[in-house]
Amino acid sequence: MLPTNLSEVLPIIFILFSGIGLFLSLWIIIPAPTFSLLPLGVGAPEISPWLIVFNAIALLLIIFQLNSGVIYDAAFIASLLGLLVSLLPLIQLPAANAQFGLKMAKVLGTDYLDKIPTSLQTQMRPQPFVLLDAFRGIPLQEVRIQRGIVFASPDGVELKLNLYQPSVTGKYPAIIIFYGGAWQNGTANNDEAFSRYMAGQGYSVIAIDYRHAPQYKFPAQLEDVQTALQYIQERADELEVDCERLAIMGRSAGGHLAKLTAYQPDAIAFRAVVSYYAPTNLTEGYNEPPFPNPINTHAILHDFLAGTPQEIPEIYQKASPFSYIRPNLPPSLLVYADKDHVVQSKFGNRMYQKLDSVGNPTVFLNIPWAEHAFDAVFFGVSNQIALYYTERFLAWALLIDLQTR
Repeated sequence: MLPTNLSEVLPIIFILFSGIGLFLSLWIIIPAPTFSLLPLGVGAPEISPWLIVFNAIALLLIIFQLNSGVIYDAAFIASLLGLLVSLLPLIQLPAANAQFGLKMAKVLGTDYLDKIPTSLQTQMRPQPFVLLDAFRGIPLQEVRIQRGIVFASPDGVELKLNLYQPSVTGKYPAIIIFYGGAWQNGTANNDEAFSRYMAGQGYSVIAIDYRHAPQYKFPAQLEDVQTALQYIQERADELEVDCERLAIMGRSAGGHLAKLTAYQPDAIAFRAVVSYYAPTNLTEGYNEPPFPNPINTHAILHDFLAGTPQEIPEIYQKASPFSYIRPNLPPSLLVYADKDHVVQSKFGNRMYQKLDSVGNPTVFLNIPWAEHAFDAVFFGVSNQIALYYTERFLAWALLIDLQTR
């Protein structure tokens, strides 16, 4: 028999334990109404394996206690509901993976994996989702890192890049990356785990800084990107970059800049574009905001472009990657989150439809359970599947000769 004080405390512990598990799990299906709550909406689906374990332990503790009463019944129901909700991403994973595999094969060819060097294939993620990695993290290889290299100082603002290289010196295909942050914040240090991972796969990865709104309006950011590209080309040997094998990539606002840069009429010859949950048509983005709208889309776009679509329609058009779609663009991988309440996935799908309609090789992957910035949790469920297909897309684009693709 339990001591009186423990028997009085146990119900409180159980209901608290069960309530925490349910509260965190519910953010898998409930959109964050405010910016301060957005990390819960982003993170909950990504740590769902942890939540499964947490809810299962809570449920077992209650079952084995074998006590009755309203408090125990409430704790049991909360833990059971939390467990069921936390299972949703893993339940949806097999169907999503099967669909993604078909999309990749349709665009890149059913034999595209056979063309990727065997030595690289053995280093890639073995599966779209590895349960162990959800708990221990995704292993990273030792790479060389140089941070804070100043490449320009427009208007007295030092712009820096970070360089991530394989451990052995050489000349490597390069991935040029731009961070997200609503064009208002961020540094080249963002998403460093991804940069380190790809450098370990045999790429020179260059993460680029740019000036921020609202102090610096568009096209300052595009100008900074172009300055960075010129710097990279002029110092290609020093940076160990093969300028014949360049990919450009970005997340959110950075993905917008990557596409806008690669689709310009006078753009350099990129072999691939990779864009994660990025704006495409800024006029549509303004006129069709998400609900809820945790970052206030209208204010973000107003600060970036210095007006509304009604006031400056030509600027919105000029700043939209969608405006530059035409035949013979580089192959593009568009990765979106179906539960995104910052940049809705429908905009990514519209861009995919337009790119595809004029004959551009384009893969559109829409992760059913994910929220914006899902890959901030590098070991998370969504980033694991996105990383699996991203590294294969980049290997196909950068390592296979154009004549044999």
